[in-house]
Amino acid sequence: MLRNEKRETIVVSALRARTTFGQLLRRVEDERRSVVIEKRGTAKAVLIGIRDYVRLATTEPDVLRAIGEESQRKGTDKLTSRQIDRVIKAARARKPKRGSRSGWSSTPTSLSRQRLNRPGCSAPSFC
Repeated sequence: MLRNEKRETIVVSALRARTTFGQLLRRVEDERRSVVIEKRGTAKAVLIGIRDYVRLATTEPDVLRAIGEESQRKGTDKLTSRQIDRVIKAARARKPKRGSRSGWSSTPTSLSRQRLNRPGCSAPSFC
């Protein structure tokens, strides 16, 4: 077996791939390598891990690409999970609580009671 150190690729013949398939599969999964399978000196197939396949086979949505690029520009792509949690907690602390908006001192229930308490009003939907 030949190995390309730069690209972490293993090159094997079709016969060797057939006889050592389990071992090659384990190396692809555990070591995140790819295997080029040759027949008579010509590359015929590549064995890659499922993660690499999914990454190569699916396109990244534009919105995720834009978010990733913006994150790299701002330097936030290097934040740890703990740091992200702190940022979220701080943002939530700054956000006003529901129902405590300035100018809104009444709840829907208290508004209905106010309508019912008007002289001559017996049903809130008609007042």
